[in-house]
Amino acid sequence: MQSPFSQYSSSLSRNTVKILSLTFLVFTLGGCSYLSTTRIGQQDGPKLSQTPNILWLVAEDLSAIIPPFGDNTVATPNLTRLANEGIRYTRVFSSSGVCAPSRAAIATGMYQNRIGAQHMRTTNIADFGVEGIVPYEAVPPAYVKMHSQYFREAGYYTSNNAKEDYQFRKAVTAWDESSSSAHWRNRAAGQPFFSVFNFGITHESQIWAQAENPLLVDENLEVPVPPYLPDTEIGRQDIRRVYSNIVAMDRQVGDILDQLEEDGLMDSTIIFWYSDHGGPLPRQKRLLYDSGMHLPLIIRFPDQFRAGEIDDQLISFVDFKSTILSLAGIEPPNYVDGRAFLGDYASTPTRNYVHGAADRFDSEYDMIRAVRDDRFKYLRNFNPEKPYYLPLRYREQMPIMQELLHMRDAGELNPVQAQWFRTSKEEEELFDVANDPYELNNLAADPSYREKLVELREEMDSWMSFIDDKGLMPEAELIESMWPNGVQPTTLTPIASKTGNDDLITLHSETEGASIGYQLLDEGEELGTTWQIYQHPLSIKKGQSLLAIAHRIGFTPSATISIN
Repeated sequence: MQSPFSQYSSSLSRNTVKILSLTFLVFTLGGCSYLSTTRIGQQDGPKLSQTPNILWLVAEDLSAIIPPFGDNTVATPNLTRLANEGIRYTRVFSSSGVCAPSRAAIATGMYQNRIGAQHMRTTNIADFGVEGIVPYEAVPPAYVKMHSQYFREAGYYTSNNAKEDYQFRKAVTAWDESSSSAHWRNRAAGQPFFSVFNFGITHESQIWAQAENPLLVDENLEVPVPPYLPDTEIGRQDIRRVYSNIVAMDRQVGDILDQLEEDGLMDSTIIFWYSDHGGPLPRQKRLLYDSGMHLPLIIRFPDQFRAGEIDDQLISFVDFKSTILSLAGIEPPNYVDGRAFLGDYASTPTRNYVHGAADRFDSEYDMIRAVRDDRFKYLRNFNPEKPYYLPLRYREQMPIMQELLHMRDAGELNPVQAQWFRTSKEEEELFDVANDPYELNNLAADPSYREKLVELREEMDSWMSFIDDKGLMPEAELIESMWPNGVQPTTLTPIASKTGNDDLITLHSETEGASIGYQLLDEGEELGTTWQIYQHPLSIKKGQSLLAIAHRIGFTPSATISIN
């Protein structure tokens, strides 16, 4: 198992971490470059119940272009209310510029390129015609469990409505319900919940999918046009659609908040609203510029703790799992790459850096890594001979992308717009994001920034070494390491045995790291869709049947056994 203090030590080499002893932990935390020593005193935290509800409201493909974060192009009354009653986090970053690898990091608390989940996507790769690569699931280490399972083990009801997309099949024990009808309202009376609602209306695809529907904004709305995009009517119309979709998403968020109020749960629920990465437009999604990684986060507490505050600490998606567990009073596992920035276990140092990775997108291979501090972004291009722009059929359905390509072919791009279409890349890029928010001026060759370049270069080396970055492996070799001979490993069927004089049934799987789910069915009752998590020996009443299944993430679930 990974070192229990790995989340504090990305600036140390893997070998160094292995030889650290607990005796020197305090010294190490104070000295490493990855995290500073600022601590959050629990006495300053919100007054929460022992088991607060936690609600995640997740927009897709959205940069911080809403009023609470300074963009007043459209009104978002529901998000603005949340922001006024909660905390706005202004420096939050996905670990990738695209959804599936980022969701793998959120669900596991580990960087996607540590666990072999960095390529977009893995399970439906056949759709993209990549030769020699079979569809596969990433296989995290055996001790990894999804965030939701920890809540279930603590007695929470967990629901996901409805996007999964983790780069692996969800464990059978991950959710009480994951479907388009999943809702906290399906829980037992009084049971605390962790519920997720995903809002697909802001997804990239909705720019063209909604094209025939009326805009929810003025058809002549003045919209901000980033300098790398075409300031033409086609370009402005797609940007208007982005803002129209934001209005729709805000209304959908309002519907969920109304339901929470109807149920009398606003005073017992911690609400997160965030997006799964940066914006949907060209040179945003999939890239490691801030336009692809930087995202908005609002957290509202029941007692409106720190209401209206702005928090500018650096936060990564790998921090989310530890934080929600900490807020529920559940100790985060020691294998995660993240830190809890709120809650009972928010006593770990704050970040000096966030990290990002970009790898294969659909059929196109590339490899880029990013390190960002509070002002500067460092990018390393591992395939500098490849162009910046990757031709993706999916993205080319977007009119604004078609407009860019037309302007490129006609020689009509200005120098800023043309940057993305350069036919080769610099090996290293350094941007002063504070003064160059669109990351257009590469400072890597400027001698006056040499010290910062070396600092972030060394941080990247340490991070990639520490996580044993799987992006350095050819994808076929990666698959072989997880699925020998291209065949998915199968979780071994649970073994049942009786213990003691009470005829209690004990369940066990010989597959390391497998979770076991079970259902107790009365005579004539049909198998349900929800598997309870096996945590202790079970008793079977007369006429009941016990069904059990085992599943390790990345493996095929086992066969089901039945015990009468």
